[in-house]
Amino acid sequence: MFSNILIPVDGSTTALSAVSKAAGLAKTFGSTVTVLYVIDPYPFTGVGADFAYGQAQYLTAATSEANTALDGAKNALAQAGIDKVKTVVGEGHAVHEGIMRAAKEEGADLIVMGSHGRRGLEKLVLGSVTQRVLGVATIPVLVVRE
Repeated sequence: MFSNILIPVDGSTTALSAVSKAAGLAKTFGSTVTVLYVIDPYPFTGVGADFAYGQAQYLTAATSEANTALDGAKNALAQAGIDKVKTVVGEGHAVHEGIMRAAKEEGADLIVMGSHGRRGLEKLVLGSVTQRVLGVATIPVLVVRE
């Protein structure tokens, strides 16, 4: 039923819960799994030499964080017996846009992602990547609550 499952991760325990659920689905359907970490390649809006130095440091740290999260997800999938796994570092100024771009590029037919379950003012202030994905997705999205 699902041939390619996309799992956006951010290194959180909620994301690992989504990885676990996706592993069960992948095992059932023999799916390929694509694990995605989205970084904003240009988060700074300054100009000058300090800006360039800060940008290089940011990209190094963001890439390291991405690789750590992707390795953790890949290891969890391997322990669950899933061997058809691809890892991708995507880019996007808005994470949900990076997720949707990757879903299209990878040919995903299901997105499995975690939700921290924020409510009220915390949700208003911090926003919800999951909510934004749900609002624009053209493929099924399975939300795993923490």
